[in-house]
Amino acid sequence: MEVKKTPKADLENKKSIFFEIGLALSLLIVLLAFEWTSSDAAVTVDQSQIASVKMEEEIVPITNQDEVKPPEPPKVKSVAEVIKVVEDNVDVADNADIFDSDFKEDAAVEIVNFNDTDGEVEEEEPEVFVIVEDMPVYGNGGGINEFRNDVMKALKYPDAAAENNIQGRVMLTFVVNEKGEVCNVKVARGIDPLLDNAAIKAITSIKKKWKPGKQRGKPARVMFNIPVTFQLQ
Repeated sequence: MEVKKTPKADLENKKSIFFEIGLALSLLIVLLAFEWTSSDAAVTVDQSQIASVKMEEEIVPITNQDEVKPPEPPKVKSVAEVIKVVEDNVDVADNADIFDSDFKEDAAVEIVNFNDTDGEVEEEEPEVFVIVEDMPVYGNGGGINEFRNDVMKALKYPDAAAENNIQGRVMLTFVVNEKGEVCNVKVARGIDPLLDNAAIKAITSIKKKWKPGKQRGKPARVMFNIPVTFQLQ
């Protein structure tokens, strides 16, 4: 007769449960082994041995810095001011020679005035007019236009200015005095020293005189403006 086990009595079905229980127990034992601490051993130290050991302390020598005294200031020699007292017992005789024996109280005194100009009398420059009652007349009855034409004929173009291509218009002023002469030629507006000097030479080279202008029947000085044009062809 074959013996048969009931399913409940079969241990093969509980094999996995037993394996898990065993694994849990082994893990628990390992954790307890890590957590287990041994008691510290008591260490006894003989105080007598400690007492017998001499501790040498390192002594650091203390250095004292010498104080540096500042140099003494130079002594100022006191100079005593000596005042000599002179007795004022000298008799001074009246000296009559210091006065002029020829001095007279009723003599007249002449006051002389000295001028800074040493006798030179400054002459006032006559007034220069721009417009007068009778304007100056040039040459044969012409005016400023005829004079300008003669100036352009007498004008010489400087070679240095021509080589450097310097050209333009120079404005001059001049005065016709009481004798009908041209004077006080000045550059009112210039271009270049070469052209300015050439224009002045052209005006001063003309010898033809003017008929002087008149103001209130008297000869007067009259100023004119004249442009001189320099142009290369």
